[in-house]
Amino acid sequence: MSESLLAPGAVLALWTILMLGWLAITRFSAMSKAGIDIKVAPPGGRGADLESVLPPPTNWKSHNYTHLCEQPTIFYAVILFLHLSGGNTDVTRGLAWAYVVLRIVHSLWQSTVNRVSVRFLIFSLATFCLFALSILAVIATLG
Repeated sequence: MSESLLAPGAVLALWTILMLGWLAITRFSAMSKAGIDIKVAPPGGRGADLESVLPPPTNWKSHNYTHLCEQPTIFYAVILFLHLSGGNTDVTRGLAWAYVVLRIVHSLWQSTVNRVSVRFLIFSLATFCLFALSILAVIATLG
């Protein structure tokens, strides 16, 4: 495992781009099956406009991509704070990797099975890791 606290952030960034690819492939495939041609789509159309047109499993990937662009932005900032303030420890690296693994598991779950009770548990565990990292970042930056 890398000694860099930034490695988990790089992995999560790559995972987010992979989810974008999965989203695009499944969305364009579903749009083709539904007879939707983006060449004739009206100006200003958004992905949200497809919610009622495309099947839920297709939309789940879009929802997850959106989620990966929300809370993880805090994670990226926190690991930077820790990295820059000398907070790169076994504990912070362990929590950062746990956060990334849980977010990947969350993505796979939400994009395939999507039972909310399990998804919420995975999300809660990841959020706990981020909360702990945030507290450690405050301690590290206050010296």
